[in-house]
Amino acid sequence: MKQLRLGVLAGIFAVSGVLSWAGARLWASIDTLPGVPVAAPVVLALIAAVLLATALALRTRLRAQRERRPDAKGVDPMLAARAVVFGQASALVSALAAGVYGGLGLYLLLDGLDLPLRRTQALYSGFSVLAAACVIAAAFFLERVLKLPEDEEGAAAA
Repeated sequence: MKQLRLGVLAGIFAVSGVLSWAGARLWASIDTLPGVPVAAPVVLALIAAVLLATALALRTRLRAQRERRPDAKGVDPMLAARAVVFGQASALVSALAAGVYGGLGLYLLLDGLDLPLRRTQALYSGFSVLAAACVIAAAFFLERVLKLPEDEEGAAAA
């Protein structure tokens, strides 16, 4: 399984941000902009919390297994693989969501925040981008926790 690359996530963020900003400009010239849902930053923060909790739990179990504690529970390889896939998928989708909300927030900032509704929407956009960055950080941490030792040796030799 390939590792997450920060460049790919940054590219997704940049492309979706530019498209979102352009789409917001076009949409605002035709009609009013759709609102940023209040649930967007909340859901992204919950996903980040789940990823972080999973990473911490698996790190504790792996540490106990490495130290050969008698009460240590092993980590099922399929569970670890599913956790990594969930983390990678969450990071990719979060980069896309961060770009969309970042582009919309940028449009709102550049267009002017004279209306209270626009200020609120820009604030929700900013929180969504921040929560998406937390998802990406938690996904990288989860991937680091579940990295096999032979992966590190293979990467150094290549």
